[in-house]
Amino acid sequence: MPVEKIALITGANKGIGYEVARQLGARGTIVLVGARDDVRGKHAADSLAARGITAVSLRIDVRDATTVSDAATEIERRYGRLDVLVNNAGIAGGFTGPPSEATADDLREVYETNVFGVVSVTNAMLPLLRRSEAGRVVNMSSHVGSLALNADPASPFARLNMIAYQSSKTALNALTIAYAKELRGTPIKVNAANPGVVATDINHHQGQRTPAEGAVIAVRLALLDATGPSGACLSEDGIVPW
Repeated sequence: MPVEKIALITGANKGIGYEVARQLGARGTIVLVGARDDVRGKHAADSLAARGITAVSLRIDVRDATTVSDAATEIERRYGRLDVLVNNAGIAGGFTGPPSEATADDLREVYETNVFGVVSVTNAMLPLLRRSEAGRVVNMSSHVGSLALNADPASPFARLNMIAYQSSKTALNALTIAYAKELRGTPIKVNAANPGVVATDINHHQGQRTPAEGAVIAVRLALLDATGPSGACLSEDGIVPW
């Protein structure tokens, strides 16, 4: 009988993160619903459990090193390993003006979650992922982080100039490559998932795609077999240029 996979999804109490947890859980994965708010995390886990999914709420604020360390300790205590990490938690930040008016603090607010938080969580979970037969790390990126697309005047993303959010996703893409390079030759694969323009809180529900649709590529990358890529930036439509 196959061993159940164990997956941690950060920011999983709503939106794309919740849908990633739901879709992984529907495929027999034990899902750890990472959330910085205990009440919301437990509510999401209970909702998943009501669907027949094995879901456990896990408090983790990616900006808080103590909660990250505590989460890793709890996963080790309960399971002894981790098979999938989905770095989904992300924010857009409050700054919406032109780059020339941004401050370092405007960027720092977003980077604390979207970049530094990913490093903290990934590094804390890597010892557990190394115990998996086939560890998978999925970083939830965005087309708006693609330098190639944003530099192309014909691209639909060329008109966007959200310095904090867009550059944080570009940095996340760079992290994806860096970890993939370090882990080359191991069973761990690290990839960036691009969900498309999804209607979530981060864009005030202005996206054309549903969270369920946005979760599909992340789930696919979370369940890659040994022949799958590492260090790739992918959407459902294929490769997204860096």
